[in-house]
Amino acid sequence: MTTPPPLTPDNAQVKTLLEASAIQARIETLAGEIFPRLQEQVVVVALLKGAYVFTADLVRALSKQGAKMSIQFMVLSSYGAGTVSSGRVQVKLDCDEDLTGRQVLLLDDILDSGNTLSFAVDHLKQKGATEVLTAVLLDKPARRTTPAQADFVGFAIDNLFVVGYGIDFAEHFRDRADVGFIQP
Repeated sequence: MTTPPPLTPDNAQVKTLLEASAIQARIETLAGEIFPRLQEQVVVVALLKGAYVFTADLVRALSKQGAKMSIQFMVLSSYGAGTVSSGRVQVKLDCDEDLTGRQVLLLDDILDSGNTLSFAVDHLKQKGATEVLTAVLLDKPARRTTPAQADFVGFAIDNLFVVGYGIDFAEHFRDRADVGFIQP
């Protein structure tokens, strides 16, 4: 009996989970849900790299609603090159805007274990944010190991290994307009 080759981006088979049109429609609705909760000048903080497409689409939709915002980026890592969170979060790039007394809208691609989102919220509050609202494109409640819940969720999904719409597997598949899952 031969052992199957290890999963790589080259041999991964991806099936569509969320069509691009469904994602765009949900983002417009999400902007309508978020906008009433925003203060006059919110600081949007996007977690890179995975949330960059979600952020671009959501801030444009919020802008259409009339939101006034500045945009910052953070790079946090708990995955490295693996497919499972290590549980240890590191700040690789921090936002450089003064958050003292400000409202923050924190955007992430996936709420998975809860470690990254929980860490980021605490970190932004330590930087002086008075309120941190959270929005995620995808929520995988089955994977939660840290109590964390997003204020706004695009889609709740099963425990699947997803890619596309900014989400990668070893830096591949970010360019897909949809969200797919990798077949086991």
